[in-house]
Parts: sequence; structure tokens; C-alpha cells
Amino acid sequence: MAGSRALRTAELLSIGTELTVGETRDTNAGDLARRLTELGVEVRRIQALPDDLAAVTGAFADAIDRVDLVVSTGGLGPTPDDLTREAIAAAIGESPAVDPDLEAWLRNLWSRRGMAMPEMNLKQAWLIPSAEALPNPNGTAPGWWVGRADGRVVVALPGPPREMRPIWHDDVEPRLRERGAGGEWASRTFRLAGIGESAVADLLGEALLRAPNPVVATYARADAVDVRVSARPGPAEDGRSASDIVAATAADVERLLASYIWAEGETSWPDAIGAALADLGWTLAAVEVGTGGSFAALTGDREWLRLAESLATDAPAAVHHGDSVDDQDEGPIGGLEALARNGRDVGGADVGVGIRVRARGADSAVTVVVVLPDRVHRETRIAFLGGAQGRLRAATTAAHIVLTQLRAGT
Repeated sequence: MAGSRALRTAELLSIGTELTVGETRDTNAGDLARRLTELGVEVRRIQALPDDLAAVTGAFADAIDRVDLVVSTGGLGPTPDDLTREAIAAAIGESPAVDPDLEAWLRNLWSRRGMAMPEMNLKQAWLIPSAEALPNPNGTAPGWWVGRADGRVVVALPGPPREMRPIWHDDVEPRLRERGAGGEWASRTFRLAGIGESAVADLLGEALLRAPNPVVATYARADAVDVRVSARPGPAEDGRSASDIVAATAADVERLLASYIWAEGETSWPDAIGAALADLGWTLAAVEVGTGGSFAALTGDREWLRLAESLATDAPAAVHHGDSVDDQDEGPIGGLEALARNGRDVGGADVGVGIRVRARGADSAVTVVVVLPDRVHRETRIAFLGGAQGRLRAATTAAHIVLTQLRAGT
């Protein structure tokens, strides 16, 4: 019976030669995968496909055989290389025809501007017998909701995110919820600093990382290493919910990695630092030397950042305030502390931060001075790699040091 199938698994097809040649970055797949995962639908595969009828038709046919739900983006335009409608029709053995209501809607879009609709746009009014149109208030390409006799569903969405996202939010996701898509699912994500992904994996151990439920996975992000614990309910005889399974394993992860965890979920560095400053009622000023402004770029435009200044290593102020000792020692770092104090005074902030990056072999030495109302903290760490990558890592290193000192309070 159509509609009775549980929609538990999905594949995503991103269609357009502009994707496969690298001219356009595919953000749709990531957005949709995230939304489906939150619904409890397991995304099994994501593919980018060129504007080739045989390739797109084959991808739809194979995906329909493998999973419960297939969602595509792109290929719904009016030009000959927009082939998603033709591909879906061929994959399921149906013939497209012009829908009178869609044709009237399309022609009205042009007539209200005093223009004649180009006849090539008529293909955007096509439907197949098993398809329903998904209204597109922001473009000329309606989406398709295709219900199969076996309960599988194919959803075709336009490629531009400004068109895709409203259709997904307003039409597709509500329908999926009505169908009971997905299942019980829970997850928890830890954000780590001061440790690399391979070292994280070593601490967690192979048994934990290879377990089928819950799934424990590590991800090396630009700003952190994430550890995500996700689960579905255990067997009936087990009786544990997905949340129970995640909670038990997350406790083990937290115990093993406690000294490196600085946040959970999607918390960013500026979110975490801002929250710590708000708890103390403080603001912050930062002066960077040799970082290319990477710390300011990481924090962004925030009300609590009263001053952000970046100096080249050979700038007069940086040279004048050169460190009084080599930065590999944790001795008094007079020059950088002076810059941090000066930035705090000029910005009228409560906390002054000085950051200096120097090459240390193939890596980067990151020296940070945090001048708080009641104390001064000095620390040097080695950031992996040099050059631009080292400077980017210096920003997260400095952010971790600053956050740690703020959370220590007064």
C-alpha cells in the first residue's frame, strides 16, 4: 500500500555539471543531510552528478532500489541540460506531460510583467502521473513529490539554495513528518582542543570506535576536533532508548577526554568565549603579532571584543615590544604583556590578550599572555605546521587558552 512504507533510509543526488567540475560548491547536500539526520533518517549516500541523462537516470534508478527516500537538488531549470524530470520519468517508467495548472501559473509569472513566456520554460510545468508539484514562491521551477506504489518517495528540489530551502522547510519536511519518517535517534557532540584526531582515536580505542550502536565518530574540523556519539534504540530485549545508549557512552567519552573538551554541539569559539565573558561581566581586547589577524577573524564582530589589532612581526610596535626572553620559556614575557595591557587600556576592556606567533622548525610557536583584572597568565604552545596553516591553528590555540583562563574566573 502506497504511503505505508517506513522512511528510514535516504540518498541525496546533487545534479549539475557545475558541481562536478568544481565551479559551484554543493551546500545543499550538507543542509539536507543534517535535516534528515535530525529527523532520524539515515543518509546512506550522497552523489554529485553531471548533466548527463544516462548518468542521472541510472543514479535515480539505483537509489530507488536501495533506499526509502531519494532527494535530489538541481536540474529543474528550463534549458536542455536540465534533465532531472526526464531522468526520474525514465527511472520509474512514466511519461511527463504539461500540467494545465502549472502552465497557467508559469505564464502568469511573465504576463504580469508584460512579457511572453519563452516556450522552453514549458517543461517546468511537466508532471508525471505519480508526481505532485511542490510550489516554488522564489523561482520558476516547481519541485516534485513522487509517491511510489511500494511506499518509496522521490523528492526533486531546485538547486539554488534560496529556492530549495523554503520548499524543504514549508512542504517537504512537514510531509515527511506526517509520514512518520525516521525513527527514535539521539546524539551528542563534544568539541575538543589541544589534541589531534589520531590522538583522540587512540584514547577512545578501537572497540569504542567500531561499535555499531552507538556510533562514535571523530571529525577534524577547521576550528576543533569533534567527537559525535549517536544511537538508535537497542533490541527489544535490551529495552534501552536511544537517549539512554548515548548517555552511557557519552559518559565514557567525557571521562577519557575531559581535559580536552571545551564545548558541546555546534558551539563556536566566539560563542564560548562570549558566554564566559558574560558570566563575569567582562569585555576583551586582543593584540596579535605575526598571526595575520587570525584570532580576530575567528572571533568575528562581537560586542565583547572592544579592540582587535594585528601587527606584522617587523612593525615598529612589535619590534619595540619584543619579548624579553625566548618564548620557549615560561618566564616573564614583558613585551607581549605590555602590548596586551596597552590594548586593554586603549579598548577600555577588562581583559587584555597578547598573541605572538613565531616559526619553530616546521611548526609554529604560539605565545599567549592573558591580562586579567587580578592576575596575568603566560603560556606557549606549539601549533602543528607553519605558514598560513600555522597561523590559523594559532587562533584556536589562543582561543583555548583565553577560554580556559576566563572559566577559571577570579
